[in-house]
Amino acid sequence: MNPARLIRRQLLSLSGVGLMLGALFFAAALTPTLIPRSYLTQGALAGGCFAIGYFAGILWRRLWHYLELPEPSARTRSIANALAAAVCLLVVIVFLWRTAEWQNSIRAVMKMAPVETAHPFKVCIIALITFVVLLALGRLFALVARLLAARTRRLVPRKVANVIGVLVAGLLFWSIASNVLIRTAFNLLDSSFRELDALQEPERPQPTAPDRTGSSASLVKWKELGRMGRRFVASGPTAAEIGPLTGGPAQNPVRVYVGLGSRDTAQARARLALDELKRQHGFDRKILIVITPTGTGWIDPAAMDTVEYLHHGDVASVAMQYSYLNSPLSLLFQPEYGAEAARALFAEIYGYWTTLPRDKRPKLYLHGLSLGAMNSEKSAELFETIGDPIAGALWSGPPFESHIWRSVTANRNPGSPAWLPEFRDSRFVRFMNQNGPTVPPDTPWGPMRVVYLQYASDAITFFAYRDAYQAPDWMNAPRGPDVSPELRWYPIVTMLQLALDMAVATATPMGFGHVYAPEHYVDAWVAVTDVSDWSAEALARLKEQLAAKARKTSAGDADDDPDRGG
Repeated sequence: MNPARLIRRQLLSLSGVGLMLGALFFAAALTPTLIPRSYLTQGALAGGCFAIGYFAGILWRRLWHYLELPEPSARTRSIANALAAAVCLLVVIVFLWRTAEWQNSIRAVMKMAPVETAHPFKVCIIALITFVVLLALGRLFALVARLLAARTRRLVPRKVANVIGVLVAGLLFWSIASNVLIRTAFNLLDSSFRELDALQEPERPQPTAPDRTGSSASLVKWKELGRMGRRFVASGPTAAEIGPLTGGPAQNPVRVYVGLGSRDTAQARARLALDELKRQHGFDRKILIVITPTGTGWIDPAAMDTVEYLHHGDVASVAMQYSYLNSPLSLLFQPEYGAEAARALFAEIYGYWTTLPRDKRPKLYLHGLSLGAMNSEKSAELFETIGDPIAGALWSGPPFESHIWRSVTANRNPGSPAWLPEFRDSRFVRFMNQNGPTVPPDTPWGPMRVVYLQYASDAITFFAYRDAYQAPDWMNAPRGPDVSPELRWYPIVTMLQLALDMAVATATPMGFGHVYAPEHYVDAWVAVTDVSDWSAEALARLKEQLAAKARKTSAGDADDDPDRGG
């Protein structure tokens, strides 16, 4: 067949209702959500939304026909289609024209330079390619369903055969996608991340001091630490760096890390971590922190450096790797590994900690970022610790699936915003963002202190599947300081926008999205660990110096770290 005739035939076969609804979905996808977009991500998102709208229009039209609802006359239908098409085209043009303005509304609250254009032509081309690919897949699915239904009609009535054809085609496509495409991609990614984890970085040589994890005297071998473990134990402030900044005597912090390759099971790795922590006399320190890292084993230096400065180095921390994959992949393919590892490590550390005299043991805290926060929540059982509770926890950027976070947020005090709730009398749980806590600093605490550090622009925290059919509470006024005032809710589209925001949540400047700033960690650790020997002026100087240091190195770390903040 002539290619021109084939293209013309395909164009004429498109659904008018589907195209109009798809155009509205396309336009809605151009509006802002939480994270600035490039023309590439914007085009892919808009094309995907166009396809979903198109398929929804087809389903609507077929449902109308199936229910045998009255059909308008051909003349009426032609006039209505022409008017609807004109309106949809006008909406698309207006929304494309405003795209740069909307993106700049996000960039303004994040203190980013504005863009002069959102590249509407590039967006449209990428969207068209995305739509064509998805349309081809949709038509292939319909073809398979029709063939299966035709074979089945010999045995069952036509309508039953149609249902069977759709169901079997769905199962076939799902089986191919999950067992072939997804599993193959997972194996390739797992292999790639494992090789990346094994890379030796020349700028981080093996420690020579016997009291460091990974040294020749350590129970944990340097090569078995993994890339993120080597980064953690070989970095961080020393006593020589802490002392001049704090203006007093300081110690070298204790950092213990056990890589995924150190032992075969989570329980064995946890016991090794405990033995290494005891070898380094970590239980003699003032503060002991059990860290649950992100998917690849990454630990945010902004979190740990700050607490070590605040307590003059009198801090011991211990962490254990549970995956090679970054957090989204780890959550998708290995959701049980993180919780199992966090539980095993806490059980070992807490079990030994409870045997020590209460007046001589360190204060015990939990910490985790992102997936680490969610798994850290699962590490401690309430009834296990109620007789001898830990001192508290700092959880930053908790994912939307975090059960304790979700329960506290849902049961927040009336009138407090969803993006920064207040919970009861604030004696047990508090929330903080760029502007600090929601309650005065002198508000009394209970026996345990839990702080959630979260940004309103962090889609990893505020995504929800129900955003497809219900506007989220965090969109209500007043909004977070880092959320665009132009953001609006659209059915289905907003959920897809936020899903994309999760994928690029670490591409923001520090202090926004899913990239947590050291100056905000300072306020959080001051509240959690009850820091009282720093003046307001000294804390301000510490924040300034840590922020300057973090921003100086953040660009290089972001390029080098596949799991930064995730």
